[in-house]
Amino acid sequence: MNILLILVPLALGLGLLGLAAFLWSVKSGQYEDLEGAAYRVLRDDDL
Repeated sequence: MNILLILVPLALGLGLLGLAAFLWSVKSGQYEDLEGAAYRVLRDDDL
């Protein structure tokens, strides 16, 4: 039962860390151009 005193706060902390990382990536523009990378793969740079 004592292990729950460690695991519950640890799980909440990791969840908040993941949420903070997601919000930072959204704020920094990581999801702005979702189709651009797909088109860059198909573009031929040898021309």
